[in-house]
Amino acid sequence: MKITFHGAAGTVTGSKHRVILNDGRQFLLDCGMFQGMGRDTDDLNHNFGFNPSEIEALILSHAHIDHSGLIPKLVKDGFSGPIFSTPATRDLTEILLYDSAEIQTYEVEYINKRRAKRGQPPYEPLYTSEDVTKTMELFLTFEYEEWFTVGRGVKAFFTNAGHLIGSAAVTLHADEDGQVTRLLFSGDIGRQRSVLLPPPVPAPQADHIILESTYGNKHHDIRFNTIETLQEWIKKICLDKGGQLVIPAFSVGRTQEVLYALNQLSLEKRLPDLPYFVDSPLSLKATQTIKKYKDQFNERLQQVLAIDDDPFDFPGLQHIESVNESRELVKFKEPCVIISASGTADAGRVRHHINNILADEKNGVLMVGYCGVRSLGGQLLAGEKEVEIFSDPLPVKADIGQVPGMSAHGDCDDLCHFLSAQDPEAVRSIFLVHGEPEVQKAFTGRLELKGFRNIVTPTQHQEADLTAPDTAAAA
Repeated sequence: MKITFHGAAGTVTGSKHRVILNDGRQFLLDCGMFQGMGRDTDDLNHNFGFNPSEIEALILSHAHIDHSGLIPKLVKDGFSGPIFSTPATRDLTEILLYDSAEIQTYEVEYINKRRAKRGQPPYEPLYTSEDVTKTMELFLTFEYEEWFTVGRGVKAFFTNAGHLIGSAAVTLHADEDGQVTRLLFSGDIGRQRSVLLPPPVPAPQADHIILESTYGNKHHDIRFNTIETLQEWIKKICLDKGGQLVIPAFSVGRTQEVLYALNQLSLEKRLPDLPYFVDSPLSLKATQTIKKYKDQFNERLQQVLAIDDDPFDFPGLQHIESVNESRELVKFKEPCVIISASGTADAGRVRHHINNILADEKNGVLMVGYCGVRSLGGQLLAGEKEVEIFSDPLPVKADIGQVPGMSAHGDCDDLCHFLSAQDPEAVRSIFLVHGEPEVQKAFTGRLELKGFRNIVTPTQHQEADLTAPDTAAAA
């Protein structure tokens, strides 16, 4: 068996890992879209580094667009095999992919008007809604800890990763001539103490592990009060300055956490009386879908549901769905809070809102999740005085802030806890993906102290031969 890494290799986005058996058959773990890679983003999303028509099957860990967002392009370019996921992942992926197709159409229309004025050729979207429809017909769903056949001699099952409703770590067993290779793909690992979800479930023993490492050198500050921080920023920007507060947040997962926190303020009679807009065509659908799987919420939220049938709603909340409504909201000048995707501020409607408010010091942008250093959110958090939005430079005068520790990704302790069920002596190699190089270097040292060996940080398109004496051997 070999593995080639075509995304989330030395970066935190574009998760995409190809498993190649000795007889040449190929399987794919995730097929995510690259986000926040600056000028390289388009090239990375257009070039897989392999032939999609040669992939026999795809296993999807969860719905987030950096893990699912290029599946329609995979189908468009020739893939026609089954796509395996949990039921919740399938449902969330459907609304995310249709939204992605709509965003691309909207963005391309906006950008091409500017490109036409400059005499530049037009962009084409990666895929359309028609491609998404064809994609959804390929899904086959299985519950947690239910074995399913991926291909001849290959079987797999999901364990709850605690990162998002439906999210899963993938255990894959491949029998090649009587020799079984046990591969574990973590997907994204959640936290032991999540606001909404139960902790990750330990996975069975593996020979080789593909492990995310987003926060491999960090400890989340569990003492930090998200609710108090949100209240302070709303007061500072909207009440004291009379400005607008834009909160970039992924529509699936993070938006619900923000709404849950604002709902708590409302229940405590501490939420300022302002308009609160959620500008995302899928957020309402996502929230409704997530509530279908309320049995996957943690015990604390189950108790909240007993007294509050909708913990994601409160007075003053308005959902913006149509493009025209979003455009009208950009023209809105009164103090308000706007929650919009994407969470890294690199795509979607939030870019228009940030473009509209960034040059005025009375306004604010509050980040509520991880941002890669090259993303727009990462640039703002780094203190850049000028950023580029829609190919135009824009001064940064608005207040920029972040809610520390508000992440669905586990920190280094959570990741180590996930690995605690593994016998280091039995693990032949660990491949660290979905992390920045300096983070992975620090995390490697910690894993080595725990007895793990052959820890590899693959680069884009690198190949690892798992049958070699040194399992980290790369071609």
